[in-house]
Amino acid sequence: MEKRNLFQKIFGALKRDKYYSQWRGLGLYTPVFTPFGQNAYASDIVRSTCHTIASNAAKLKAKHIRRANGKVQHVGGHLEYLLTVRPNEYMNAYDFIYKVVTNLLMQNNVFIWAQMDGLKIMGFYPIPLNGLLLLQGPDNELFCQFRFAGGQMVTLPYAELIHLRRHFNEDDIFGDSNRLPLLPTLELIHTTNQGIINAVKSSARLRGLLKFTQTMMKPEDLEKQRQDFVKNYMTVENEGGVAALDAKAEYQELKSEPKLINGPQMQLIEDKVYRYFNVSRAIVQNDYDEEKWNAFYEGVLEPLAIQMSLEFTSKLFTSGEQGRGKEIIFEANRLQYASVGSKLNLREMVDRGALTPNEWREAFNLGPIEGGDKPIRRLDTRPTDEDPDKKGDDDSGADGKTGDQDGGTEGD
Repeated sequence: MEKRNLFQKIFGALKRDKYYSQWRGLGLYTPVFTPFGQNAYASDIVRSTCHTIASNAAKLKAKHIRRANGKVQHVGGHLEYLLTVRPNEYMNAYDFIYKVVTNLLMQNNVFIWAQMDGLKIMGFYPIPLNGLLLLQGPDNELFCQFRFAGGQMVTLPYAELIHLRRHFNEDDIFGDSNRLPLLPTLELIHTTNQGIINAVKSSARLRGLLKFTQTMMKPEDLEKQRQDFVKNYMTVENEGGVAALDAKAEYQELKSEPKLINGPQMQLIEDKVYRYFNVSRAIVQNDYDEEKWNAFYEGVLEPLAIQMSLEFTSKLFTSGEQGRGKEIIFEANRLQYASVGSKLNLREMVDRGALTPNEWREAFNLGPIEGGDKPIRRLDTRPTDEDPDKKGDDDSGADGKTGDQDGGTEGD
């Protein structure tokens, strides 16, 4: 059996016999992307912040839908299976979105390649951004030439790449780098941590001057006396921390008082990182309430969901399919993060058919029940255009009609 590496498995079937020239945007810069040179992800604050955003974004659920005649029809199918279960053979859906969002936060750009077999999508692969050059094809098409860490190169049409970006300002194609705004803060945090480490080390050592009362001593005798003193009193074996000297020598301790920043100052520096990624300390430390979670969702997760929905829809469907209402959307159940009181207050939404019983149960992390996907409505509520003098049988019919319509739409 022929063995192929990962590069060959993903890109081996591509055949590009085109002549490329360097693409130039509206600016006067070279269209080359290079990753953030210093490893910001090595910072514990940056990593915990990215993990918080990526792990919650990975809960977003992709849906293949079709909007038609004012209604939303759930299409599902193979495309939705890839995005919700197994985008490729190496990642499940959670790992896929987690990696995509983490790369987006660290590089402000992420490219996803949809591997095709004819007209069928076989998988989605995030492409590592070790180096990227924009090229122009013979028909003025835009291409991306990726260079991988192992030295391999592949050229892909930009129109077939799912491209997400942050801080999209100066460049025509790429999101701006994190280097200038983030690196100074990371350097300050690193310097502070090193200062704390050195302060602990210095405070654990005995430092001072050993003064001999003898008028004259040879240099070699002084060195021997110093070495003996260090050996006997300045090692870990000297647990008591006490030195005994006779009249020929006197020890004068040198006290070291390293200057360290205090707790509020350190918190202020860390908050600079949190603000850069638009999260609060409470969110990163899982110490949030319903209001803080809603602010995090609306400020961070919802923009990600909208961006992914628009880009996946644009790159996976033709203009004709989009005109017929086909979309990929990413959504989350925000009710799971509401307080118990807020969840209980939603029962009125169930009584009026705005929520199904199973949707309400899902907010409490409870499993679905039989018949729970059918909207219900209390008998003392009616449509505003319905005759209030109608009998109860008509009420049941109206309720049944509403349920059948909703159920039919859901089935489609």
